[in-house]
Amino acid sequence: MKVIVFGATGMVGQGVLRECLRDPDVAEVLTVGRSATGQQHPKLRELVHKDFLDFSAIEGDITGYDACFFCLGVSSLGLDEERYRRLTYDITLAAARPLARLNPGMTFVYVTGASTDSTEQGRVMWARVKGKTENDLLKLPFKAAYMFRPGAIQPLHGVRSKTAWVQAIYVATGPLLSFLHQAAPKFVTTTEEVGRAMLEVAKRGYPKPILEMEDIHKAGA
Repeated sequence: MKVIVFGATGMVGQGVLRECLRDPDVAEVLTVGRSATGQQHPKLRELVHKDFLDFSAIEGDITGYDACFFCLGVSSLGLDEERYRRLTYDITLAAARPLARLNPGMTFVYVTGASTDSTEQGRVMWARVKGKTENDLLKLPFKAAYMFRPGAIQPLHGVRSKTAWVQAIYVATGPLLSFLHQAAPKFVTTTEEVGRAMLEVAKRGYPKPILEMEDIHKAGA
């Protein structure tokens, strides 16, 4: 299986990349990002691309893949709806549309978030935008598309957030997250589990297109 990972320098993307490189069923991993991950591996090829609203210049590089794990995302904190939509909906669909055209046999897996609003009508801005993004991804002619809605995520195996204050929170709450992952898995998952679950649905599918926390645990077990 040949896979593409968008957002491999982010916390979730780091975890997904780790699992892809470790999985014997994955023959090649292409990362697409504004900066390189700095990792070296025989399976890994990295593509640095600056304009995430236009992928026409690299269409030849993103053709011939079986799965895409789209892990890019930003916090809505301090952003108005127009800016958040541009960084969430516009960028995601700008990548997904050519991928669907170039790779009709591709499975596309998108990391969204718990409490995403599929109706697109709710009061919470980020949830509406994420809901619109999910809905329009599911309309594209991929072989299959899955929306992952994790809640709290515990970083494992050296995975770190690029945002200093977020990383500080993870360091401070690490023991609590570890406890809650065991005691209340409905609310906490791990970067390892998310990565494994994404690979599982790419290989074997899943009964429904939207995976909530319980589904992520089942797929990643």
